[in-house]
Parts: sequence; C-alpha cells; structure tokens
Amino acid sequence: MASGPVTKRLIVPLLFTLAGTGVLVWLGVWQLHRLVWKDALIARIGARSTAAALPLPLATAWARLKPDDYEYLHVSAQGHFDNAKEVLVFRTQGPRDLGAGYLVLTPLILASGDEVIVDRGFIPTDLAAKSSRPESEIAGEVTVTGLMRPPQDRNFFTPADDPAHNLYFTRDPAAIAAHFGLTRAAPFVIDQDKIAIPGGWPEGGATIGNIPNNHMEYALTWFGGAVGLWIVFGTHFYRVWRERARATA
Repeated sequence: MASGPVTKRLIVPLLFTLAGTGVLVWLGVWQLHRLVWKDALIARIGARSTAAALPLPLATAWARLKPDDYEYLHVSAQGHFDNAKEVLVFRTQGPRDLGAGYLVLTPLILASGDEVIVDRGFIPTDLAAKSSRPESEIAGEVTVTGLMRPPQDRNFFTPADDPAHNLYFTRDPAAIAAHFGLTRAAPFVIDQDKIAIPGGWPEGGATIGNIPNNHMEYALTWFGGAVGLWIVFGTHFYRVWRERARATA
C-alpha cells in the first residue's frame, strides 16, 4: 500500500479530530469558568440570605440598584398590604412536592407611599380564590422580612399574562404595577420569609436556595469527549497501519 493513499486516509480524520478537540476543550474550559462563577454566586447567596435582615434600601436609590447589588439580600420593610391588588403567579411545582399552585404577590405600601411587591409564598391550586383563605388577608401595619429578588425573565415558552383575572406567569413587578396603576413601585420583589400565617397559607420562604452546580460534571464530559476523539482516531490509525504492514509484508 503506497504512503499516498495512507496519508489521505489519515489526514481528514486527523483534521476532524484536531478541530473537534479544540471545540471540546474550549467548552470544558468555559464550564470551569462557569464553575468559578457559580461557586462565588452560591457563596454570596448563602452569606446574604442567612444574614440578619437589613433595612430596605431607600426608594431614592431604587432606580440605581442593579440585581448584583441586591439579589438575595435579606431585608426588612414596614407597611400595610393592599390586599385588593393581590395577584397570583402560576407555578408547576410547589414546595414539599405539593404539585402545581400559585405564588401570592401583594403590594406592600410603605409609610412613604412607595410600594414594594411582596411574594408572600405558595398556595395550592384549590386555594386560588380568596374566599377559600380569608385569614390570609392580613390587615394593618406589618413588618415583612425576606429576600430581594430581581424581575423574572420571560422566554419563548412563557404563556401570556392574564391581568384581567390577576393571573401572571412571571414575577414582574413592573407589569403588576402597571396593571394596578402603582406609580411608585420598586423594580424588585421581596420573597417573604416563612412565618406563621393564620390558616397556614400562603407558605412563605418559597425562594429556591438549592441552586444546581453541575459545571464540573459538564467540564469533565467535554474533556472526556476530546479524549474519546483521540481514542477513535488512534483506533483508525492502528487499523490503517496494520493494513499497510500486511500489504508490504
């Protein structure tokens, strides 16, 4: 077997292996960078969410706040709930494997007149009607403690909101404020801590703190794919070499 045909049989697989290795190694390194970022994020969330509640930032600073500045910050705010402006945000899964249900979001009116949308927690679908949980409408001055959260993003698969029935599919304080004509609403939401509520619902503390961190597994998968490419190429090279050795024997 001439060396020319042998070279042709190896050059294309070799080029493919080199290109594939480059892509797979790049993906693996990218996942390692994501791992460092996720570790820092989890550490920041843990430190912020478990710290003593700080006073809510002043309304004059709200417009300048960025999510990285406040996400998962444990805060405290005083005011009264505007229960007439309660909305529900659909969730396919609640805490403790309760199945589908809703998050109850209610504006908290501060003494200054500014408004903060509070995610008071989860209710099962059979408690969607206010009449089924009259004890949940707390009147008078309250102190709310919870975690500051940014608006929730929508994607292509997110259903359209139904403001006429106070039904939403993302926690978007701007959309809720616009529907009710709240002109001084905060650009964030407070996830209320789990506290004792008359009747037991809504159940607060609905923030998902267990953030997946699988980036090391992903990185090893990509690096393993690169190794696999070279194993395949090595097998092909050995087969071609054996055929050439037999032909020249």
